Amino acid sequence: MIGYQRIAAAMTHAQRPDCSPAPSAGHPRTALRRLLGTAVVALAASSAPAQETSSPQQLPTITLRAGMFNIQAQVARSPDQRAKGLMFREQMPAHEGMLFVFESATPQCFWMRNTLLPLSIAFIADDGTIVNTAEMAPKTDASHCSTKPVRYALEMNQGWFDKRGMKPGARLLGGPFGE
Repeated sequence: MIGYQRIAAAMTHAQRPDCSPAPSAGHPRTALRRLLGTAVVALAASSAPAQETSSPQQLPTITLRAGMFNIQAQVARSPDQRAKGLMFREQMPAHEGMLFVFESATPQCFWMRNTLLPLSIAFIADDGTIVNTAEMAPKTDASHCSTKPVRYALEMNQGWFDKRGMKPGARLLGGPFGE
């Protein structure tokens, strides 16, 4: 809207298509231009691609076991799925989370940009053993990294692992970790 108003105000009498003088701020045509400019800005701001990128993803799930607790974990396998993770989610049930699966065991680091929930993360070895955990605050770019190369990471609601005594050395079962 501002750019359109600047262009309209900068036109001289000869440049205006109807050759009329520029309308004053109170003129009906000026009000119409402002309304149209606002509509264009609102339409651009509500475009479908912007909504798609800011909505939570829903991925296939698997059941994991941590001691006597079952976890319904969405599985993020592709680079795009892993990059989006749990971003834009406003709530998550207590025994749900997201398992991140990488192609090979390497040091893994996570951040919380666009993630609205406080989360805990467990970095997990191929056999399901928890290597280390970290607590992550929402909407930050702080890195939370594995202490060893891993292929898996599991994000849960903040405090989930501590409340259940799941510390480094504890083992998860199910899915890629076997029974």
